[in-house]
Amino acid sequence: MLYDLAKRRKTVRRFKKEKPPLEDLIYSLKVANEAPSGMNAQPWRFLIVEDEKLKGQIRRVCERSEKAFYENVRGRLKEWLDEKRFTWRKPFLEEAPYLLLVFSEKSAPYSRESVWLAVGYLLLALEEKGLGSVPYTPPDFREVEKLVNTPSELRLEVILPVGYPDDPKPKYPRNEVIVRYNTF
Repeated sequence: MLYDLAKRRKTVRRFKKEKPPLEDLIYSLKVANEAPSGMNAQPWRFLIVEDEKLKGQIRRVCERSEKAFYENVRGRLKEWLDEKRFTWRKPFLEEAPYLLLVFSEKSAPYSRESVWLAVGYLLLALEEKGLGSVPYTPPDFREVEKLVNTPSELRLEVILPVGYPDDPKPKYPRNEVIVRYNTF
């Protein structure tokens, strides 16, 4: 069953206008809270944003830094972005019913690794509830942190737009599992 969720889960950048029940998002956060963490510090903090004005401000701040990033990106990453037709425009930051901002507690041991484990749990829980997302990491987190009055002891790790998927593109194919035993 968990494998089926993982196989089904895909990145979603387009969302239906219908707002999912907040309880489904809270359930998913409870699942994320069960993730392992260094020293059991549980260094994740979550901020749910549904205010339309604030979502618009977050989008504008992110697109400003994305535009600068896209002007300077080169090589293999640029080729991939061009092939997938990605641009600096991020309408999903405004169109998703919810933005879930995930923070790490800077002083906690292994805080980043722990938070990303929790994000993995969270993505599967969202899939279980029929919700989609894209883990979005803006080039400049500081402006977003300012917009939401982030306490100095926290660091923004990722923004997860959350809603019912309205994205027809298929899931990108997965590589075969590569496993070695004892040594490479």
